[in-house]
Amino acid sequence: MNMKKRLIYKLFPSYLVITLLSLFAVSWYALSFTRQFYLERTRADLEVSGRMLEKQVRHLLVPLDAAALDQLCKDVAGETVTRVTVILPDGRVVADSDESPDNMANHLDREEIRDAFRGNVGMRIRYSDTLQRNMMYVAMPLYVGEKLAGVLRTSIPVTAIDERIGSIRFRIAIGALLVALMASVVSWYVSKRITAPIERMREGARHFAEGDLAHRLLLPQTREFSGLAETMNQMAVQLQQRLEEITNQRRTTEAVLSSMREGVIATDLDQRVISINPAAARMFNASMPAVTGRSVLEVIRNHDFQTLMDRCLATGETLEGDIVYHQNGERTINVVLTPLMDVASKRIGGLVVINDVSQLRRLENMRRDFAASVSHEIKTPLTAIKGFVETLSTGTLEDREETRRFLDIIEKHVNRLAAIIEELMQLSRIERDDEIQQIGMEHCRIADVLNTAIHLCKEASQEKGIAVRLSCEADLSGYFDATLLEQAAVNLLDNAIKYSPEDSVILIEALKSTGEIEIRFKDQGIGIAKKHLSRLFERFYRVDKARSRKLGGTGLGLAIVKHIAQAHGGTITVESELERGSTFTLHLPLSDAT
Repeated sequence: MNMKKRLIYKLFPSYLVITLLSLFAVSWYALSFTRQFYLERTRADLEVSGRMLEKQVRHLLVPLDAAALDQLCKDVAGETVTRVTVILPDGRVVADSDESPDNMANHLDREEIRDAFRGNVGMRIRYSDTLQRNMMYVAMPLYVGEKLAGVLRTSIPVTAIDERIGSIRFRIAIGALLVALMASVVSWYVSKRITAPIERMREGARHFAEGDLAHRLLLPQTREFSGLAETMNQMAVQLQQRLEEITNQRRTTEAVLSSMREGVIATDLDQRVISINPAAARMFNASMPAVTGRSVLEVIRNHDFQTLMDRCLATGETLEGDIVYHQNGERTINVVLTPLMDVASKRIGGLVVINDVSQLRRLENMRRDFAASVSHEIKTPLTAIKGFVETLSTGTLEDREETRRFLDIIEKHVNRLAAIIEELMQLSRIERDDEIQQIGMEHCRIADVLNTAIHLCKEASQEKGIAVRLSCEADLSGYFDATLLEQAAVNLLDNAIKYSPEDSVILIEALKSTGEIEIRFKDQGIGIAKKHLSRLFERFYRVDKARSRKLGGTGLGLAIVKHIAQAHGGTITVESELERGSTFTLHLPLSDAT
């Protein structure tokens, strides 16, 4: 992985390299120009020196006086570093300030001499074999009249120039070093000035990235950076507003989903859970964070649901259906599956809305059973009545005793119909009064109510030799509708008497429990199988229909007891085992005035 460098470590070396290259170029150019300048000046000086000797040398050339000419060169040069040489047209040296002409080679092959013979001033820098060092030579032609009489050459060692240029080079190098140091400081300062606002903006961006959108960047002095910082501050403000809007929308959505009684599950196209509301999580005993991202089929393990889900996601249809779900018992669940769309109306998954309709379906079944039971309960005596009336109407019966028997049967069925209708009306009246809260609540003693019920059922109990025993404190009292409570006690006691064997005991016990009064009716009857207990308080529900009708029951007594208990804000429960009797318990709440 490449290491990221800070901007200052990229800017500073760049500025420094540019500065050093500029200094090197300027120094190189200055040194080159200085060397050239000194060479030009030296050439000009040598030419001037030659011009000053030109007249004297010309007089000694024609006629030629070699000795005088050689002495002149030596006298003129004297203690200076300038060397003076006179060369004849044939290249022979006749005079030289430093050496004896006799020891010097022919100079016709020297380039500066050739230039002079062509009538020009020649200049060359060359290594001198005689003096063993680099020399600058300037040669000029000497004319006597129009005839070329010879060449006067002046020269000087280049080392003197190099010494001067070396001194200048040293000074330039020192100056360049100082400038480079100053440039380094300036480059570092400029780099810091450039990177400091960027660092501050980077730090501000980090605050924004961490969610601190209230943070604000200081505006630098530089216009570009100031504009950038201001733009970033505006971006933070807009982001904060957008986030607040999104957060408010999300909270509103979550509040709506959390408040819904229906379960809602959103999935992607791969059936993974995107979102689930608390109601759905409670329905399936799931943890909301744990199921997010997992398959929805892990939450709702049901083949019928899987079939609906696959079809919805494959076709984009909206589907609805009931499924039977087994978890902590059997439940009926209504599911509505619809495609989940994004803002561009593109299908991104599915939405499942779930209703637990177990109670609704149970009530619907109860309604159907109730209608069927009412029809059956009324039709049976009506059919019997109709048959006996038709028989009587034909007038074929002459036996008065047989006629009386038919009329007794008709009267029995009429009374049964009247009892059914009366109890239905009574049940409807209790429900209506409970709904509009019109039951007559008054202070009454529980013992008085129960004693009245025992007295009303005394004849039935005595016929079977059943002893009814009451256990109740004399001062146990509460605020109840005495008439309704008495009817509930009569129904429970009458029911216990009907299904108890002869010469048995029925125990009625009333006591105060935590926050309520419990009234128990315990018999020694045939008992009830567990499978019937959950439906025992439904209208017209009978454990043994033939036995119930034989005993004259309408199937509404326990339903009336349940609604009387509910009208008082209480409940009715039952505990029973086959051949071990049953215990029905009224749970009535204690009022503040009790």
